[in-house]
Amino acid sequence: MKITAAVAVAPERPFELISCDLSDDLAPGEVLVRIEACGICHTDLAVKLQHIPVPLPKVLGHEGAGVIERVGPGVVGLAEGDHVLMSFGSCGACGQCQLGAPGYCDEFGMINLFGQRRGGSGLRYRGAELGGYFFAQSAFAAHAIATARNVVKVGKDLPLALLAPMGCGIQTGAGAVMNVLAPRAGASIAVFGVGAVGMAAIMAAKLAGCGTIVAVDIRDERLARARDIGATHIVDGRTPDLAKAVAALGRGRGVDHSLDTTGVPEVVAASIACLRQRGSSAQVAAPPRGTRFPVEASVLVGGGLSVRGVVEGDAVPAIFLPRLVDFFRQGRLPLDRIVSFYPFEKINQAVEDMETGATVKPVLRMN
Repeated sequence: MKITAAVAVAPERPFELISCDLSDDLAPGEVLVRIEACGICHTDLAVKLQHIPVPLPKVLGHEGAGVIERVGPGVVGLAEGDHVLMSFGSCGACGQCQLGAPGYCDEFGMINLFGQRRGGSGLRYRGAELGGYFFAQSAFAAHAIATARNVVKVGKDLPLALLAPMGCGIQTGAGAVMNVLAPRAGASIAVFGVGAVGMAAIMAAKLAGCGTIVAVDIRDERLARARDIGATHIVDGRTPDLAKAVAALGRGRGVDHSLDTTGVPEVVAASIACLRQRGSSAQVAAPPRGTRFPVEASVLVGGGLSVRGVVEGDAVPAIFLPRLVDFFRQGRLPLDRIVSFYPFEKINQAVEDMETGATVKPVLRMN
């Protein structure tokens, strides 16, 4: 079938909208989804800029939301016309998947970054295969092939475009707080970097009943928005001795928990150094390979600290996304305060606004 897709051609070139062919041949377990909307994530841009060395050209996009048009052999629980959110792919067979940790699937990189799929990507342009199936979807397109494992059915009354970022960014930030740090009511937490992932973490910290929620960023407009959605304190990330400034907000002894979304070595170090005794930190950024963080062993060991790398919020999408949807229905997950919508053909403007900080989470509308 003919579809329109936004293609990352080269790091220095804008996305190009082209007409290409998407295979009609669904493998067992696959579904064809008409994309209604797709969020833009920093991982998409990291691949386009080749900070993550995935071969180009490629159709990116991994926060898709849409309507199922067809189901492949063996698919149960899904049908034509179902509204779905799309998340990351996983094999379902390895030890990590069997243990309920699909974000750490043995094949995570091959499936999600390199688009490993039986029979190729399913996308062709001018007779040649085009890189696709990114995160088992490639949702910067009018249609996408996904799997029953990485789509989650939601109510037809829900605003698909607004919920699209749940599949990655919102899931990552909220999951890191709820599933990993699991703060007790009244606890203190500092979130370093309040883009979409950090904003989701702040929302989750408020849902968890944290008493002190510190937002750290270098953009005043983001800090103001973070306070609007639940931060009790804001700190300029350029503050001298950042760790000390944040620690002082945890009753002078440090905060109970921290989350870093930046991957900047000095900021990562501050996110750990600001913790109180036996505090815990979640790290969700993916800095370039070879990055080293300047953290003293005595700080970790002497303080009894826990530092965890977290992928996709430690979430099982089929379980966690419905939980987030429930919070949204209750009016406790104000995604409308961080999302900005763009027509699909304005993808390059959306990317520019995201990079300059003019918008927290851009979402492309396909129609």
